[in-house]
Amino acid sequence: MAQNTPLSYRSLVIYEVFPRNHGPNGNFADVESDLERIRAMGVDVLWLMPIHPIGAVARKGSLGSPYSIADYRAVNPEYGTLDDFRHLIDKAHRLGLKVMIDVVFNHTAHDSVLVREHPEWFHQDAEGRPFTTVPEWSDIIDLRHPHPGLTDYLAGSLVYWAVQGVDGFRCDVASVVPLAFWLAARAAVEAINLEVIWLAESVHAGFAEGRRNAGLPAWSDGELFQAFDISYIYDIHPMWQLAVLGKIPVSRYLEMLRFQDAIYPTNYVKLRCVENHDQARIQAMARTTALAQAWTAFEAFNKGAFLIYAGQEAGAARTPSLFDRDPIAWNGYPLQGFLTRLAQMKKHLAVQEGRFVILATEPAVQAAWVHPGGSLLGVFNLSAVGGTVDMPAADGDYEDLLSGGVINVRGGRADVPASAFVIRCEIPGAARPFYAPLLDFYRGPEETHG
Repeated sequence: MAQNTPLSYRSLVIYEVFPRNHGPNGNFADVESDLERIRAMGVDVLWLMPIHPIGAVARKGSLGSPYSIADYRAVNPEYGTLDDFRHLIDKAHRLGLKVMIDVVFNHTAHDSVLVREHPEWFHQDAEGRPFTTVPEWSDIIDLRHPHPGLTDYLAGSLVYWAVQGVDGFRCDVASVVPLAFWLAARAAVEAINLEVIWLAESVHAGFAEGRRNAGLPAWSDGELFQAFDISYIYDIHPMWQLAVLGKIPVSRYLEMLRFQDAIYPTNYVKLRCVENHDQARIQAMARTTALAQAWTAFEAFNKGAFLIYAGQEAGAARTPSLFDRDPIAWNGYPLQGFLTRLAQMKKHLAVQEGRFVILATEPAVQAAWVHPGGSLLGVFNLSAVGGTVDMPAADGDYEDLLSGGVINVRGGRADVPASAFVIRCEIPGAARPFYAPLLDFYRGPEETHG
């Protein structure tokens, strides 16, 4: 559970792949052929979006959403066979990669095998027809938790995939599936493998509120950390998005990061990302390329595992369709080197064992990983400003871990970068964060940085 989650998970780099859109054939073999490149980027975990057969009834688009699952214990024949999947896993393991798969236990396709075999496991209307509690998800129907038979079947499905060699589970809309189920499922899997990684797609606070007001379950991130190692950033994602779009001061988002530190377990791990299959690409959101890189660097530096969504290294600006064949245009991987350096930075001892602190918010954001064996200091230009910034580092010339260039600190100041830089330097262990009214109401801003 979260109390046993290793702090080293904060250094994980996870790479999300939609097999349908990854290569020219849209199958497991395409992904397998790309594993050496992915691993060379510094990726630790390969996350495959749902690999199961897709329902034919009420499909969206020509091929359907991978989250409309017809059979939890089979693979999508469009991707290959079970042997093909095992072959992919074997190669990933030889390269030192873990393999995580998506599991979707809130709902199934309208024509899933479970509908025929166990209709009692589904929510039903007055006429006995299965339905979804989220009307816009028209291609799926909701499972009705709790049910002993359903719990045993789904937990058994996880055990089945763990036996095949799967190392982790990304659990779709985990917040709306009973916590008791996740605790039981984790216990079942741990009998097979104690080191399986559990990632929860927690939901936006507004979505949770709406469900609770309707008498439906919705677990908070704090509750989910009882069963999961890592959860999404959706608890504060709206603030992040507004900051990226320039609609609120960056400091408001940073205050919410400090709030996370205050309300979650000491060893909590959040999944930090700037894009995924459900949200816009950072190249489309940020106003400039420099801002896109600054935000990417900050979220990689931030406390938590870091997600790369396939195509990000190609500088893709369009989010691929979930419902049709929509291959990524790779275009020579222009950002692969940048993301590789970010992944290497995540492996620094200070990130694994140190204390994360946001020191200042203006004119550029300064954050540090403080560790007695050597600290990291990052300056992130999240507001497209110029000029210089006060530095807590001693005067000198420092290597920029992001570019390989030199950062000059003179008279306690350095130039604000176009996007970001990260240096190794000494940071006092007592370094205090910037003033945040939500958390520092008991002391004045003069007692803090920023």
